[in-house]
Amino acid sequence: MHNTYKPLFSLDPSVTFLNHGSFGACPKVVFDTLIKFQKKLEFEPVKFLAHDIYHYLKESREALAKYINCDSEDIAFFPNPSTALNTLIRSLDLKQGDEVLTTNHEYGALDRTWGFISKKRGSKYVKIDIDIPFVDKQKFIDCFKKAINKHTKVIFLSHITSATALIFPVKEIIELAKKNNILTIIDGAHVPAHIDLDIRKLDPDFYCGACHKWMCSPKGVAFLYVKEEFQQMMEPLVVSWGYEAENPSHSQFLDYMQWQGTNDISAYLTVPDTIQFLENHNWKEKAARCKELNLWAKNEISSQLNIKALGSDEFLGQMTTFSLPLNDTIEQQMEFYKKYKIQLPFIKWNEQTFFRISSQVYNSKEDFIYLIKSLREFKSI
Repeated sequence: MHNTYKPLFSLDPSVTFLNHGSFGACPKVVFDTLIKFQKKLEFEPVKFLAHDIYHYLKESREALAKYINCDSEDIAFFPNPSTALNTLIRSLDLKQGDEVLTTNHEYGALDRTWGFISKKRGSKYVKIDIDIPFVDKQKFIDCFKKAINKHTKVIFLSHITSATALIFPVKEIIELAKKNNILTIIDGAHVPAHIDLDIRKLDPDFYCGACHKWMCSPKGVAFLYVKEEFQQMMEPLVVSWGYEAENPSHSQFLDYMQWQGTNDISAYLTVPDTIQFLENHNWKEKAARCKELNLWAKNEISSQLNIKALGSDEFLGQMTTFSLPLNDTIEQQMEFYKKYKIQLPFIKWNEQTFFRISSQVYNSKEDFIYLIKSLREFKSI
């Protein structure tokens, strides 16, 4: 995999890149599509922004909808998952005393968003402590069953967690929520092209994903799926021409979400070519091989450095997080990068410190052998 795929990306060949999970990496051929659309925009800005863009957006939504199995009218594009989820969270009609149930593994930016809304509305953001290492699915489900009460209006849950790199059993939690008449909001930023995603099968009320992470689109492409029955409640984060439009389309949801005036959304339009790239390279098989490489690396790192991974194999995909005592995650990450030219995130989470590996098609066993050697030396300094 290593020799064949690394040249397809623009990544610095002198860096051992083990951090695909943070911002992804875009193949050169897909990046060329981005430039193509930006050139179209500059060639005839008025025609592109006032007319052509909606045709291209429809094509992108249709390609993505087919890829994740939902209706193309039920998804809208956003620059990142945080913007998509801010739009949704601010649209919720939460009242004083209403509770949003979640875990202590959620993405920090979204914890802040929920904290902001809780102060505004008088609602509560209730975190369930999920133990690490994560090894027991039924215990996870039981924790949610116990925490639900008459005030629980929303369950917010990562499909794959960011800091701890764990795959949570969201299908079972969505089913539990339905039985209790609770809305489900799933943060699937790390999911598309990483593990299987079938929206119809999963049947969440809301689902957010990133295309610029494991799907490898250019930066700045995320989507929000909203079940049709909830689309009327969605409010635009930025009130623009789509709000109470003079010439509304068939969908208020799409008008509110995507009619923004002067905004270069060329990256959204690369989605069909991004998906074509994945299909051309049999990405499902590649992702399975990357998971095997990740699990091999997990076992090697655990045994050779005597440090623990945060989950058993059942709950891991192409990422693993490990405990590592650190004094200053930001400073030491930069120090590690400068010394070894390895791009690896050092993480502070719940007053503990970790590092996280990612395995993508351009990685090899040699990358992880070099990481082990470097960490061994770094730990002993």
